[in-house]
Amino acid sequence: MPSADRRLEPRRKPRQVRAELTRERILTAAAHVFAEHGYAAGTTNRIAERARVSIGSLYQYFPNKDAILAELAVQHIDRGTWTEADRLDLSPGTLEAAVRALVRDAIDNHSDDPRLLRLMIEEAPVSQELLDTVARHQQLRTSQVRDVLARHPDVRVGDLDMATELVLFTVEMNTHKFMAMPQGIPVEKFENELVAMMTRYLRGD
Repeated sequence: MPSADRRLEPRRKPRQVRAELTRERILTAAAHVFAEHGYAAGTTNRIAERARVSIGSLYQYFPNKDAILAELAVQHIDRGTWTEADRLDLSPGTLEAAVRALVRDAIDNHSDDPRLLRLMIEEAPVSQELLDTVARHQQLRTSQVRDVLARHPDVRVGDLDMATELVLFTVEMNTHKFMAMPQGIPVEKFENELVAMMTRYLRGD
């Protein structure tokens, strides 16, 4: 995993509601600016103008636009918790539905804006907070998926830990790529094909 860049650390952590709202307004504005103009042309001046704050106020929270994009990536990953994992029906015959829930959750977490998602994948710089968030997310997601596979009676794999890693990597990487660059393929078709592939693998078909 790459090392963190200290230049990406936010300058100010809000302690009051008003300051937190200003910080979120800057991040929301940046997401729109990056999506509309691209990263190179998505300047801090444009972000400040969109957020309706002075450039000086923006710099109180973030030292540069790299730090802003890194924070957007952190928020994106933090929203990716599989909240339905502990409410799945794990009775015999429900494996496909369980896999579909995982795939659909990944799709939903990446459906906001394809251009911004592509920017985060290709250009988001590596901050320490981003590294920590990725590690925390991976640990939680791995635990959730492994628990589902371990308890489902239809799963027939020889190595549960390896199966968990393969399922997570396949679902996450393919969903990232598809949602960032859909190429005219319907989401439903992508979902059905990915679900079918993962279900056959887990059943040992």
